[in-house]
Amino acid sequence: MRILLLGESWFIHLIHQKGFDSFTNSEYQEGGAEFKAVLRARGWEVEHIPAHRIADDLPTTVEDLRRYDCVVISDVGANTFLLTPAVFRTSASEPNRLATIREYVRTGGALLMVGGYLSFSGIDGKARYGQSPLADLLPVDLHGGDDRVEAPEGVQPKVLTSHPALPDQQTEWPALLGYNRTTARDDGEVLVTVGPDPLIAVRQVGAGRTGVFTSDLAPHWAPPSFLAWPGYPELWARLLTWLAAR
Repeated sequence: MRILLLGESWFIHLIHQKGFDSFTNSEYQEGGAEFKAVLRARGWEVEHIPAHRIADDLPTTVEDLRRYDCVVISDVGANTFLLTPAVFRTSASEPNRLATIREYVRTGGALLMVGGYLSFSGIDGKARYGQSPLADLLPVDLHGGDDRVEAPEGVQPKVLTSHPALPDQQTEWPALLGYNRTTARDDGEVLVTVGPDPLIAVRQVGAGRTGVFTSDLAPHWAPPSFLAWPGYPELWARLLTWLAAR
């Protein structure tokens, strides 16, 4: 299996104010280490394109995307795909990268969207996937505006059915600390809920398949207990295998 992970990176710029004086520092971080590790431990190839490299490194043709069994978008908004430097700064015309992903799925590819502050609609509605070419692909409908559900007390996933995309372990899953609120589509299948909303849902789209995991694959919504859960490696392996129709 060859997986393409898009997103899961960020820059931090801090201002330190100490009395009369102040100074700044910046740092760069990448997430998803646990997700990548459990898949690579199975011998899978995981190529990670961080958010700031998507404009330059993401393939812009369906043929090139076919090198991957599944594309995973995690915590990076639609603007990163649509407003590339060439488009935003010089008004150049470029391929619509999200429309390319849509065609890749409809002709046999696989797409998984994972939750986060810049997934689905996202914080303050800034992720904007509901207005993107991916909106009609997902097994859930997206809410307008800020769709985050913050649950610092923990919210318990509930498995609704047995399915080849889920771990065999049907025992109680660890609690999560939040997720993106969505609504199930009539032609999608909800496998796991969190609170009253979908956590995992899947859908057949043309010759391809799509899925969502509406919480995090890493902190902060996925706490240490979820990352250490014995079902964590099997969850991703089974979900991605089913999406790729392997």
